[in-house]
Amino acid sequence: MEYSTTKMNKFENSSWSFELDKVNFYAFLKNAFSKEECQIIIDIAKNKGLIKGKTKVKSNIRESKISWLYPSDNMDWVFRRCTDIVTNLNNEFFKFDLYGFNEGFQFTNYTAPGGKYGKHIDRNINGVIRKMSISIQLTDHTEYEGGELYLYEDDKGTLMDKTQGTLIMFPSYVLHEVMPVTKGTRNSLVTWVTGKQFK
Repeated sequence: MEYSTTKMNKFENSSWSFELDKVNFYAFLKNAFSKEECQIIIDIAKNKGLIKGKTKVKSNIRESKISWLYPSDNMDWVFRRCTDIVTNLNNEFFKFDLYGFNEGFQFTNYTAPGGKYGKHIDRNINGVIRKMSISIQLTDHTEYEGGELYLYEDDKGTLMDKTQGTLIMFPSYVLHEVMPVTKGTRNSLVTWVTGKQFK
């Protein structure tokens, strides 16, 4: 077997990895759900009833109303759609070992003034192993102001697409927040994909 010799850049590194880290910061799919489908989800959640969103630790980090939705809430088509999308995005951008949606879907309603969810991570210490977080934009961005979803890889943060029907997917250890809604109402659908323990 012959090997050609080429001039290579010198790196001040004592290791040589066989594989590079291919895990992306986030991935998304526009038009995951149509305008009409988004409205159907909103109606299902509101008909089921909304309760105040809570955190494990008492604080003012979160101001929202929520509703827990499951396949039995006429949501089986949403679970099926998200299964296909999440599987495809994971295979292309993350390659995590995933189990499925084991906590249901959380419909979240942020209303002005002040609806928000400050900086946090979704990792569930001493609970189910959340590996991926999913956020679906249900409300047309022209119907509210503020309410931006930011992911933080640095101090500045990255603004996520606000287009109605967009599905955003990111590792559950990523710091993120929903900025305060200053006008109107922003509705979203979030869930977490569980999997094997990180190693």
